[in-house]
Amino acid sequence: MAAFPKLRILFLGAALLAPLAAAAGPGRITGADFPGAAPDAAALGRLLFYDKVLSGNRNISCGTCHHHDLAGGDAVALGFGEGGAGLGTRRQPGYGPAQVHARIPRNAPALWNLGHRDVHTLFHDGRLQADAAAPGGFVSPAGEALPEGLSSILAAQALFPVTSEHEMAGSPGENPVADAAVTAADRPAAWALLAGRVAAIPAYVEMARAAYPHVEAPEDITIVEIVNALGAFIAVEWQSYDSPWDAWLAGEAAALSPAQERGRDLFFGDAQCAGCHSGPLFTDQEFHAIGLPNFGPGKTLRGALGVDPGRMLTTGDPADAYRFRTPSLRNVTLTAPYGHNGAYATLKGIIAHHCHPEEALLSWRPEMAGLPPLDAVAEADFAATADGVEVALQLASLTITPLPDITESDVDDIVAFLGALTGETAGSRPLGRPAEVPSGLPVD
Repeated sequence: MAAFPKLRILFLGAALLAPLAAAAGPGRITGADFPGAAPDAAALGRLLFYDKVLSGNRNISCGTCHHHDLAGGDAVALGFGEGGAGLGTRRQPGYGPAQVHARIPRNAPALWNLGHRDVHTLFHDGRLQADAAAPGGFVSPAGEALPEGLSSILAAQALFPVTSEHEMAGSPGENPVADAAVTAADRPAAWALLAGRVAAIPAYVEMARAAYPHVEAPEDITIVEIVNALGAFIAVEWQSYDSPWDAWLAGEAAALSPAQERGRDLFFGDAQCAGCHSGPLFTDQEFHAIGLPNFGPGKTLRGALGVDPGRMLTTGDPADAYRFRTPSLRNVTLTAPYGHNGAYATLKGIIAHHCHPEEALLSWRPEMAGLPPLDAVAEADFAATADGVEVALQLASLTITPLPDITESDVDDIVAFLGALTGETAGSRPLGRPAEVPSGLPVD
């Protein structure tokens, strides 16, 4: 990034830094911010999270794309879901007629602190939102079909990957779950089939009895008990609030390095990062158009182009075109690549994009994402990126303001500050990945 002269308002001294940061709205996270999840439910959810029995073809689990070894993600821009083999950058699409024929259109989101009581919106386009007046307590793609009794927004979220063709369900004609999940109205039938699979495994029945007093027989296990357990596990497993930043908030002035201190000043000041990455989770849970390039399958087609209109796909409002949910920055150093489609492999790249969105979109190159090769779709992967009309529409939709006075050294300091958001125990989770699961299927 080119260096530009800049003026910076200097803070008045170390004694004032903590109050100023607090005024910017970060706040502390404590264990009290996570509503209690029953240990028995979390233990059940841990096994279900890694059990491929919840996929149509019994070949992928939640943990495949949100793995412990990969900080709760999959470490690739756009992954191969159902039908692939392996983890992360080593995952392969297969060969011949069985080869994976589509990418997942969006980057696998991180799981850190999603059990926090303030989390009310999930998915990159916000298609799941807590709303006490909505069916089942949530505005969701399932509408009236959303079941009652969901214990959290995480439980509600877990309902949808298992019925997604390219994520976990498989294609119609391959298995009964995929056949039953062709339309949104068919989801309850698919959920019932998956619940029946779990209920047929004695070990899961015993664990469900321990977790839920109302479960007495296998037929008492429904998709609600399953996703409530998954939500409990995610809420317990991916808590993180023991970073140097948390120590600084607690009064340890020396917890941040000089570079991190400079980055903090910028983050809450001239760089305006905290305008969207606010609060203790470093997200406003709102939607912004930052001009990331369109590539991969997208979510809709304009002509032959795969285009992802973001929030507009949920609301139908053209004003929401290309807007995506602000991600949390907790443990962000562990969750590359960055952006709703993993457009940048490095934090420096995505921060520089925020500072110069128009210039960055026009100069972006495919190799910057490190998209895993998939021969079946290679010709179409970057069609939208190279389309002048599409790029012009994105530029016209930007909701962030360029920051020409932010220099390359400033970006380095912001990267350093983001490193201070990495939990000291982020690599040591309380429950961890199981070595085996009750179905007997292999664990990724």
